[in-house]
Amino acid sequence: MSDEISPLIVRELKAFDASAQGRPFSSLLVVKRLAAKTAANGNPFFTVELGDRSGSFSCTVFGDSPIFEVIKTAGEGAVVRVEGKVEFYQGRFSPRLAKAVALAEAELGAPGVLENLVEIAPENHEALWTEFNAFIESIGHLELRATVRAVFDEIGETFRWSPAAVAMHHAYRHGLLEHTTHMARAAAALFPHYREVDADLAMAGILLHDVGKAIEYEGTLATRRSRRGILQGHVVLGYQLTRKAGIKARLDSERLERLEHIVLSHQGEPEWGAAVYAATPEAVFVSMIDNLDAKMGMVQRALRQADSETEFTERLPGLSSPLLTRKLPQEP
Repeated sequence: MSDEISPLIVRELKAFDASAQGRPFSSLLVVKRLAAKTAANGNPFFTVELGDRSGSFSCTVFGDSPIFEVIKTAGEGAVVRVEGKVEFYQGRFSPRLAKAVALAEAELGAPGVLENLVEIAPENHEALWTEFNAFIESIGHLELRATVRAVFDEIGETFRWSPAAVAMHHAYRHGLLEHTTHMARAAAALFPHYREVDADLAMAGILLHDVGKAIEYEGTLATRRSRRGILQGHVVLGYQLTRKAGIKARLDSERLERLEHIVLSHQGEPEWGAAVYAATPEAVFVSMIDNLDAKMGMVQRALRQADSETEFTERLPGLSSPLLTRKLPQEP
């Protein structure tokens, strides 16, 4: 099959509709997530998420499939060359895979392979990092600025390439840097409208709110949670980094407590991962901007990956609804 059919990227695969049912295809993809399950009859199967730079999709690989052992041995983060046929399940692209071959590490160095597989932030990450550092320098309070700087002196290199999530928002390389910089931009524009918010404290809280994710996530091609990420989570990890840096910078106890509170409460609701509810003006402000940029990050990514012929995306988990992608008509 692969000798006759040119490999397709995920965006091209997801552009197919029901009329393409049964169409053969081949693709080079990353195993982004792999979940082992057992059917009612006791037979094992995998739910697999496969993807590349243009998007991802999920499919089922049953225990009697010829590729079951290939996927099992390869594991999450592996690169596989797959062949299959276009199929849909409940209106979603969910192909039946017939063949899979895991690429050896040496093959990943071929021209264009990694570039096509790894999704990155659409904005230049070097420019984002320069802008991010300018936001640090904009903090007027000396000890607050020193606290933020101390955190990024410790985890800055990891922070620069980390995703902001495994699957929800800004879930790609440099996504955490992009998300945090976007939040800082929004905050700078909103400070004049909310005089009750201490701008230095809120800006410090924005820049530090998700720093624990630089420890929580790991993986070069597929993002997964680290041991510390599973056992503690990014909110606790971020609190630890912030407290250590604040003590080192000799930040006064009142500001340190309020800065820690921003990190602990930024998720908004305990059911979403917050340790506590936001209880200061700055914490409420940061939590709302975080939610705004997370939601809009999902929208922006969905629009980037949308096919021009499709009116709605698939249902987006963070929005609980499909997204209308058709642009407004231009005025004559």
